[in-house]
Amino acid sequence: MQPFEYVTPENAAEASTILATGSARPYLGGTDLLIRMRGGFLQPQRVVELKNLPGMSEIVETQEGGLVIGAGCTMNQIAADPRVRERYDLLAQACRLVASDQVRRRATIGGNCCNASPAADSAPALYCLDAEAQMCGPKGQRRIPIEAFFIGPGKTALRSGEFLTNLHLPPSPLGAVGVFNKLGSTKIGDISIASVAVYAWPGANRWRWRIALGAVGPTPLRAPAAETILAGDTSLTALTAAVDAAVATARPIDDIRSGAAYRRAMVGVLAQRGIEAVMAQAGIGE
Repeated sequence: MQPFEYVTPENAAEASTILATGSARPYLGGTDLLIRMRGGFLQPQRVVELKNLPGMSEIVETQEGGLVIGAGCTMNQIAADPRVRERYDLLAQACRLVASDQVRRRATIGGNCCNASPAADSAPALYCLDAEAQMCGPKGQRRIPIEAFFIGPGKTALRSGEFLTNLHLPPSPLGAVGVFNKLGSTKIGDISIASVAVYAWPGANRWRWRIALGAVGPTPLRAPAAETILAGDTSLTALTAAVDAAVATARPIDDIRSGAAYRRAMVGVLAQRGIEAVMAQAGIGE
């Protein structure tokens, strides 16, 4: 690993200024950054510590009843938080399946998002929960939907000097149920070959659905056609059609971890398991 300067800014403005000048990389948990630096894939002149900035490692209630999760919050911290477990259990499930316990003690949700890996475990859950990403940069604060944050493999909407500060979750609908299923080459601690998040809540006259896919496209993907099918009908025929629609949404590739055909098939398996589990927990169709 080549030498670098470790910088600890005192506030967000200073951090933005440093990140906008020269070869600098933000540092939160470091579980990905340090590995890439050691391998020579990244060679920043400066590593900018962000985790100790105000609010970066906190989970805070909003006046509306939602949550603001700091980008520096670890996966274990989020998964164990009683407010997340009670109202956003889908996200807690996803965080619990990130890598190993040792990694989850350091890995942050901000890092998981900012790496912009299509296989990021937290992303499908955040998509389903209609999360918003808040960023800080030289021009101040801005907030965008999480789906607009992911641009492509390894690419985010962050501009020069910007860094992710937190994720905003809107109030959880009453009666909402979510299930996150992930497939890796090994049972524990592996990168996703495919993942599917399923989320549903009762509306005025029908159930409303969110389905999001991971590791089967250049970014995480929503499956709106599958959601629409289930919103109108929850029969066995509709379930089958929704699974087919989710599979059709996937845009997998062949890589070292899996073939595209296998990934596509596993989307169907994981989507069906997730939809059936949500229906069972919510008592839909009984």
